[in-house]
Amino acid sequence: MRSIEQWLTEYNESHQNGINKTLHWICVPLIVLSLLGLLWSVSLPSEFTGLPFNINWAIVVIALALIYYSLISPSLTVGMLIVTSAMLFLLDILSGLQISLWLISTIVFVLAWVGQFIGHNIEGKRPSFFKDIQFLLIGPLWLLSFIYRRFGIRY
Repeated sequence: MRSIEQWLTEYNESHQNGINKTLHWICVPLIVLSLLGLLWSVSLPSEFTGLPFNINWAIVVIALALIYYSLISPSLTVGMLIVTSAMLFLLDILSGLQISLWLISTIVFVLAWVGQFIGHNIEGKRPSFFKDIQFLLIGPLWLLSFIYRRFGIRY
């Protein structure tokens, strides 16, 4: 298994252009949020509805992602737990409003991916996930690693 440094270094190779980086700072969180919004909108099988706490597909996917993250960087896992918890809190609020969460999530998801591909077109390099699908999980960690470095937090 690759180390977090290997993942981040390889991901960084196709993210050198300033415009592409800026678009990633905007689009990656929007993709994660909108994907979680779409998953939030899909019902779980009835066996899970009687639990003493609310659970949905977004929580299941986050739990699986956090397990993966813990294998490559326990420190970044804590950061992603905080980030995804904030996203779930926001989705919980949005789901209580008179809006169509799945429709808004779909629109944001598509537009954010368009932004990603525009950034990579400007960069002149294909997105990393074309090389390895795991890079879809590395993108959020790549952004978080900049924040960690800014505050001197080891990952």
